[in-house]
Amino acid sequence: MKYSSTRRALGLAVAALAVFAANAVPPAGAADLPPGTANPMAVAADVPYDVLVFSKTAGFRHDSIPPGIQLIRDLGAANSFTVTATEDANAFTAANLARYEAVVFLNTTGDVLNATQQSAFESYIRGGGGYAGIHSAADTEHDWPFYGELVGAYFASHPAIQQATVRVENRAHQATQHLAPAWVRTDEWYNYRTNARTSARVLATLDESTYSGGSMGADHPHTWCKTIQSGRSFYTGSGHTQSTFAESGFRAMILGGIRYAANRTKADCRPETGYTTLYDGSTTGWSQAGPGGFANSGGTLTSSGGMGMLWYGAKEFRSYSLKLDWRVAGDDNSGVVLGFPAGSDPATALSQGHEVQIDATDTADRTTGSVYGFKAADLAARDGALNPPGEWNTYELLVEGERLQVFLNGVKINDFTNTDPARSLTSGHIGVQNHGTGDEVSFRNIRIKELGGTSAGPITGPGGKCVDVSGGSTVDGTKIQLWTCTNGANQQWTTNGTTLRALGKCMTVAGGSTANGAPVQLSTCNGSGAQNWTAGTNGSLVNPQSRKCLDANGASTANGTQLIIWTCHGGTNQRWTRP
Repeated sequence: MKYSSTRRALGLAVAALAVFAANAVPPAGAADLPPGTANPMAVAADVPYDVLVFSKTAGFRHDSIPPGIQLIRDLGAANSFTVTATEDANAFTAANLARYEAVVFLNTTGDVLNATQQSAFESYIRGGGGYAGIHSAADTEHDWPFYGELVGAYFASHPAIQQATVRVENRAHQATQHLAPAWVRTDEWYNYRTNARTSARVLATLDESTYSGGSMGADHPHTWCKTIQSGRSFYTGSGHTQSTFAESGFRAMILGGIRYAANRTKADCRPETGYTTLYDGSTTGWSQAGPGGFANSGGTLTSSGGMGMLWYGAKEFRSYSLKLDWRVAGDDNSGVVLGFPAGSDPATALSQGHEVQIDATDTADRTTGSVYGFKAADLAARDGALNPPGEWNTYELLVEGERLQVFLNGVKINDFTNTDPARSLTSGHIGVQNHGTGDEVSFRNIRIKELGGTSAGPITGPGGKCVDVSGGSTVDGTKIQLWTCTNGANQQWTTNGTTLRALGKCMTVAGGSTANGAPVQLSTCNGSGAQNWTAGTNGSLVNPQSRKCLDANGASTANGTQLIIWTCHGGTNQRWTRP
């Protein structure tokens, strides 16, 4: 919301707008346009970077490797990155990997790195490097646990090459934003040993009803992204045939995947489950309030005129996680309005609710990520997470009581608690704003997860002792341990969605580790897989990201025993009673 019509000068990100050259991302829904089709939406040119393409094979060798290398070279020439292609595993040293922002595993197979090379690559990724895996990259290094975590899922089998329909479920990531919701193409379609959804953000799935030989059922992930500590991973199962590498939709997807891996575009790649769609093409339940409106085409809402608001009137929401994807064309203005009463007056919604702002260039408390007029975003965090005009961004707006946390592309950028008696976040409707003539903002995939929550109470375990936050501290990283039950606040746990919370923070596996013995600690809630816990067998609590159980270290019942994750075995030190 902006009351002044005066426009400030655009920032550097906007001033640097340039259309990608040949092989750039095609327009939305234009997956089958000829290679080289220009993108009508201008995006900022990337700071130049370097990519290593690795195609060593110790098993089946794809004849699509040469055209794959050529594709990546072409993309680099047009899009600000240089390419080094190699099949020499000696390239995997700390010093050499430091030269590259991303490493592409192009149809690798089998065991291609020795232990020393594996160690160097793992350190590179965990320290902030990027990985992009294409097709049989999932049929590589089956006996190296870190690689399994990195790629997301291992290859299991495949039927004959045939046509199938790919269902694109995330159209905000740069790898898939150009695709229509249904993408029909021919390839060799992999089945995987596990479902990547537990640890990655799935971008696209295979519709097994459209081809023969799928074995994963209704949820068959095909393309996904994830983070590994400071590093980034992108993988797609497409890429078997030579002809695949000439398809414009696939070429644009690989460009987006490489840009994400190289940290040149941002995305929310946290695992996502349990959300209910409010808008993904259908406006059922939505109504326009005030002047102007939204065009609805191709699963995308685009604002015009105003100041008005499209609001969801079918239900009021209380405790929830709201996610939506948004894009500005330039210096445009919009926002997401929360916690307002039913009605047709957008001014009332703004005076009785709160707006999370979308605006490239207004003052700190009225620009992107701010709670309009109340609290500015952490601008450094915001700027580090923000994609420029022309690219999609993802908001998560996490409402718990009067507390509102704002996440941009998976990064927390604002934490606000309402104290205004004329407003409340504890109950109300949600809406998206159309600000005025010339403000063109688009939205996709509006979805919500209602958190509910249970009454606070103790979690008891071995020896009848309680899960305890050491010293009652709220500092991130505080040890979670066993302790004699005291009924203190540091032993009161609430279930919100798939998180366990005490003292306003979440039970977290340190560093997002999946290793046996990783300590469990208290940390700011951020929606990551390290903070998800589900009920397992025999009273266990399972962290789905690691597929391991909450465990009292060494089966001890002594006060101060560190809680860890460990392979689930059903022992008494992995049995818990929740409130």
